[in-house]
Amino acid sequence: MSVLIAVFICIIPLIMLLGTWLFRSWRIVYDLLAVLCAYIFGIISSLAVYEILRDETVFMTNIHGVFQNNWFLFSGAYLGSYGLYMLQLWTVKQLRQE
Repeated sequence: MSVLIAVFICIIPLIMLLGTWLFRSWRIVYDLLAVLCAYIFGIISSLAVYEILRDETVFMTNIHGVFQNNWFLFSGAYLGSYGLYMLQLWTVKQLRQE
């Protein structure tokens, strides 16, 4: 399973990069989806911390419950892929300028 995850971490940003070269409008979709995922990720994180502070529970044991939220996991996974995609995009742009 870990090999499969590592392969997807490498392949998905490359597919996103190729998609923007083939279809320019996909870049806008990727950017808008990243903004939406950042909001979702931030809201879920802040609500989890707020509930822990409100209930005065032990932070280190209860915060892990946020990992059971599929929206949190999906948005975090997309933001990770989007970050790698942006690094690849910037690298390619820098190589083309030189």
